[in-house]
Amino acid sequence: MLMPVQCSKCHKNVQLLPPGPPSMCCHVATYRAPYSYSHHYPPHQLPLTALPPPPYSHLPPRPPLFAHVCKRAVICAVSYKNSKHELKGCINDANCMRYLLVNRFHFPESSILMLTEEEADPDRHPSKQNMIKALYWLVQDCQPGDSLVFHYSGHGKRKKNYTGDEVDGYDEYLCPLDFKTGELISDNEINAIIVRPLPHGVKLHAFIDACHSGTALDLPFLCRMDRSRRYLWEDHRPPSGVWKGTNGGKAICFSGCDDHQTSADASALSNTTPTGAMTFSFIQAIEHGHGTTYGDILSSMQYTIRNAENEDTDTGTSPPLNMTRRGSLAAGFTQEPQLTASEKFKLKKPFSL
Repeated sequence: MLMPVQCSKCHKNVQLLPPGPPSMCCHVATYRAPYSYSHHYPPHQLPLTALPPPPYSHLPPRPPLFAHVCKRAVICAVSYKNSKHELKGCINDANCMRYLLVNRFHFPESSILMLTEEEADPDRHPSKQNMIKALYWLVQDCQPGDSLVFHYSGHGKRKKNYTGDEVDGYDEYLCPLDFKTGELISDNEINAIIVRPLPHGVKLHAFIDACHSGTALDLPFLCRMDRSRRYLWEDHRPPSGVWKGTNGGKAICFSGCDDHQTSADASALSNTTPTGAMTFSFIQAIEHGHGTTYGDILSSMQYTIRNAENEDTDTGTSPPLNMTRRGSLAAGFTQEPQLTASEKFKLKKPFSL
């Protein structure tokens, strides 16, 4: 099938090419045009409120192009510097996650897009606009065999839902850098941008280290696992019947806590460096050899956080002074990492990125 090609310098359509290596225009490598929702969706799966892609020329700068980059990641860390909402662990989460992806899972550094307040380029700051553009970039032109990763570390929020598409009656939100001006990113938006377009053969893993993040991607199924590693899948498909699955691909999300819980930003787990509890426990699972299957990872994450909670309880000590909630509730240091997916699967399934 012929595919439209755009110049990465002048952004003009220069010719039509079959899938394959980039062409040249203005002496710069070119690549295929943005993802088209209407072209790939079966008629019965057309999203009701799919967001149109933003202008192509306004997307975040794309890493240098290979013939085809099979692994791609977006890592967002929102620290809310110099505000009462400031979080100390998010930038550490982002840097650790990038290191893990590069050194453990062989992601090319040039295929990882970092959005943090440390970046000199304002287009790489984690504002809502930049985050939305980065999410479009993540799934753009994906092909069978691709592995995509989205990691978010920051505040989360939930609000009452009035459309009937949430089982628990609430929408979940990520809080970008400019969230105080009302710029939130809803689970519906995330689902429409990076879940529903996924074609057959493409897998997406999301890691959401925020409060109220259990169903942050609005995936249809949520896995409940007890301490004996017995589990069941809950059906979270919307009562309204709106489609929240993929276009044939696979989407899986590890999140920091259940929708009604808060996540911690603290040094309680690492003992020295502020981190997000979810990111720390995930990396620990991988580094300590507990990352063989999805069940191993979820069980290890829950054990790591539960063990830290018990130590606080057993010693009678208070949570560390630098512990901050990544959400609006003020509960104790209690959170249970969650696993959601676009389809049910056995937790003995091997984990890979």
